[in-house]
Amino acid sequence: MELAIGIILGCCALGTGIAMIAGVGPGIGEGNAVASACEAIARQPESKSSVTTTMLMGCAIAETTGLYALVIAILLIFVAPGLLVDLLVNTMNGLK
Repeated sequence: MELAIGIILGCCALGTGIAMIAGVGPGIGEGNAVASACEAIARQPESKSSVTTTMLMGCAIAETTGLYALVIAILLIFVAPGLLVDLLVNTMNGLK
């Protein structure tokens, strides 16, 4: 029983780490978007407001991926272990 609980906790921790790798993508994407926006503004300064607005909207949409990964990681750390351990205990009690 203790080994199964340890495996559940370890897998939840591993899943959390994998979920947080998804935070790398938005950072790279937003960095590229800001770099391109700075280039565009440097080439045509009169288009600053439209380029800035579009860039901010794109960065906000890209950031949702990182936020989803954070929510999944929080669920895997705080919610899933309790639910899975309870399920294991109930199943083991039902088999006896």
